[in-house]
Amino acid sequence: MGLVLALAGLLASACTAGPGADRVSVIASWTGSEGEAFGKVLRAFKDETGIQVDYQGTRAVDQVLASDVRRGTAPDVAVLPNPGSLAAHIRQGQVRPLDDVLGEQARGSFGRQWQNLLKLGTANLYAVPVKADVKSVIWYNRASLPGPAPRSLAELGALSTSLIAAGATPWCLGMGAPPTSGWPGTDWIEDILLHTAGPEAYRQWSAGTLPWTSAPVREAWKAWGNLVTVPGAVRGGTAAALLTDFGDAGKGLFTTPQGCALEHQLSFIMGPYQAVRRPDGGGPRPGADFDFFRFPGANVSEVSADLAGMFHDTPAARRLMVFLTSDKAQRIWPGIPGGSTFSASRTVDPGVYGDAVSRKVAATLTSDPQQCFDASDLMPATMTGAFYRAVLEYLNDPGQLETLLSRLENVRGGIPPGEWLDVPCGQ
Repeated sequence: MGLVLALAGLLASACTAGPGADRVSVIASWTGSEGEAFGKVLRAFKDETGIQVDYQGTRAVDQVLASDVRRGTAPDVAVLPNPGSLAAHIRQGQVRPLDDVLGEQARGSFGRQWQNLLKLGTANLYAVPVKADVKSVIWYNRASLPGPAPRSLAELGALSTSLIAAGATPWCLGMGAPPTSGWPGTDWIEDILLHTAGPEAYRQWSAGTLPWTSAPVREAWKAWGNLVTVPGAVRGGTAAALLTDFGDAGKGLFTTPQGCALEHQLSFIMGPYQAVRRPDGGGPRPGADFDFFRFPGANVSEVSADLAGMFHDTPAARRLMVFLTSDKAQRIWPGIPGGSTFSASRTVDPGVYGDAVSRKVAATLTSDPQQCFDASDLMPATMTGAFYRAVLEYLNDPGQLETLLSRLENVRGGIPPGEWLDVPCGQ
């Protein structure tokens, strides 16, 4: 079920409270160094309010939360990496709306596009983004990208073809992410669909009203296949991609000779990049050694976020939700060197980010005119799981695409309409 980390020891010195002091319980997916980083946010809350925080970190946050809800022991606040999971709890009446909790100043921290996303398809505000990521980016080693960044999917394909012709390998690609292996491929297909068919078709697809066998969806799969399944396109071939952990795939950007030239990956990957060590002991530096260009096409971005929802309406839980929207809270984690963590708050001073590449990511999150949540994060869990598996099967045998799409369409048809989440792209 994953590793469970209670931050009692981590928070003990800062969170000692007297008898009868207020307490708030929190669950999230962060353990290890991520748990320690979130612990700094919670310590700042304790220092400001005197409220004791009981934190549980577990990689199986969905399962643990579902079990706690069934037993009637849900935490006061849950931070979930999947908007679809939080929305399921909203539909069951387990999450409290935040409209009368967050004042205008707190709500104003996030632009209109984020405020619309955080309603999760309802008329009310239900979530606060603790941290966020941009997914519509392609990373490259600054020393090896020939010419300007592609402006269209056709130009991206031409760049990939030219790299193969020159004897280079265009794509770093890794599908491994147990127990959710395959999601890096779903990100690819989502981005292609978003930038070719447009935000409205993307919304219909993520909401379960656009068939998997429709032309826009089929063409997105084919476009991805044309990029990564041709001989020489992927480091080690697609067989290697199926076995490579997503966090290791991009290391090929920094090997000598270079193992691959480009990687489509969310902004979080900056952390693993900077952790790579070369023979001289140094690591790749953002801006100097690596950078990104926007996914080519329309000016729209696919984003993801870890969202906090309030399960119990208590004074302490309310104060925590307000604190999480504050400039003080939103800049703590991004301010940790090498943390590769970003805020969607437009009030956070860009100077908190230590390099120009991170500032570009933050600017994308706070100022893009249109942003769409990761589609597979919005879909019902059954659909998402089938999507992950289909990506792996497609890479193993691209010739079975029609069979895979028909199978995915059958899964879609078996899911009740009420389980789908309709979240228009924020703008």
